[in-house]
Amino acid sequence: MRTAIVHDWLTGMRGGERVLEALLDLVPDAEIFTLLHVPGSVSARIEDRPIRSSFIARLPFAARRYRNYLPFFPAALERFDLSGFDLVLSSSHCVAKSAVVPAPGRHVCYCHTPMRYVWDQFDAYFGPGRAPPHVRAAMRALAPRLRRWDSRTAGRPDRLIANSTFVQRRIRKFWNRDAEVVHPPVDVDRFNAGETRDDYYLVVGALVAYKRFDLAVRAFAGNVRRLIVVGEGPEERRLRALAGPAVSFAGRLPDEEVAALMARCRAFIVPGEEDFGIATVEAQAAGAPVIALGHGGSLETVIPHAPDNPCATGLFFGEATVESLRAALDRFEELTFDPAAAATHARRFRAGLFRERMRAQIDAALRT
Repeated sequence: MRTAIVHDWLTGMRGGERVLEALLDLVPDAEIFTLLHVPGSVSARIEDRPIRSSFIARLPFAARRYRNYLPFFPAALERFDLSGFDLVLSSSHCVAKSAVVPAPGRHVCYCHTPMRYVWDQFDAYFGPGRAPPHVRAAMRALAPRLRRWDSRTAGRPDRLIANSTFVQRRIRKFWNRDAEVVHPPVDVDRFNAGETRDDYYLVVGALVAYKRFDLAVRAFAGNVRRLIVVGEGPEERRLRALAGPAVSFAGRLPDEEVAALMARCRAFIVPGEEDFGIATVEAQAAGAPVIALGHGGSLETVIPHAPDNPCATGLFFGEATVESLRAALDRFEELTFDPAAAATHARRFRAGLFRERMRAQIDAALRT
């Protein structure tokens, strides 16, 4: 069976690329189609496959400023020739779900989220202070057209799979389609649940607007508590400007160094609304308690503290404000959590379960 995987872009190893690796375990001979591939930016497991990029890769400064070419993404995606493939898997958080798959090929989409920046989180990306005025004006003019295209092409996949119940609801709201839920794979076996915690808190992820790392940085500004920020992205300069001496930026780190930081941190902070949150599960696999905004995917990955509940793995704060996060930090200091309970809970999201459930979804799509 000839198989293709369509992935939005390959510019670094984040949650979507972990899912792509797991999909390659299911279809190891697949060819990869992507808007943009920066060679050497992803794992050897991905780099070893045939990778076909779109014309976006040939545009000026695309390797670092590819987001500026968002208006051209639909046209670039639709130019991929997917004829002759029996199965196309799309791994989509932007436009990949709208790939054109000629019959009799079957299209299964694993959806990380519908496009945040043209639907419900436009201001998080393009609001005042987050983008220059001319960019905000251009995006306000462009967003309605992108929403119409996104809705119109939502019927292209034969089967839609959401990475969480939260994303399943977003798919229903924005695309008016039903989706099955298969939680993404987490390689929990590469983590050891640390028993000894150091005095720093930790955030890990791409430094992008929707993750709201600015809340964590501001909450620790002028604070005796230490915060380590791991990751890189377009928000880095802004975050550094907000930071006080208690906040340090580690940049992008190798997986083993991130795992070591998770195994020793006092707690792992999730300040924004996650679609699922692979890093949140990874931190629990390393025995770290989680302090998370009580919205989105974190409600599916964290067991909140309650009296006499030894299985609790963290606690939630109710509002996306500095004050709410600081109150949660104060409350956290009075509680204790069992690293072994966190590691046990994390195993509910192990990679083997993802492969089993995705194989069942693929088989069902091929039978219909």
